[in-house]
Amino acid sequence: SKHVIKNIPWTTAKNFTVERGQQQIEELISTWDIHESWRHHSEFLEEEELKDSKRYHYRACWALPTRRKPIPQATASVYFVIVISKFKPDTAPVEVFYRLESSRLIRRPEQCQFREKWLQDITENKILCAERL
Repeated sequence: SKHVIKNIPWTTAKNFTVERGQQQIEELISTWDIHESWRHHSEFLEEEELKDSKRYHYRACWALPTRRKPIPQATASVYFVIVISKFKPDTAPVEVFYRLESSRLIRRPEQCQFREKWLQDITENKILCAERL
């Protein structure tokens, strides 16, 4: 069966604010098929001015607390960039990209369904590394 890639209608450049960007990232995250035991918080990191665009950087930090270990041993971050083109009309939707902390691969929400396994891999690798030290 083909996976349906869930995405959200992104705000237009003219309606964009830093807060709206964070709300929309939360909205996107809510479409991801992730077990409810995972916890996350998102935050705005910085605004970057480029020749052709303005980029807004955010991070969602994920952890899996349990009753036995309420303070998780490791976290996994997902970095988001919301891009506002200086060449497109301000009625065009913003562009959104994300990448995992352990990867240089940049993904687009409309092209790639997020997978819980990615978060598991990052946190498990961190825990294994810490145990080796």
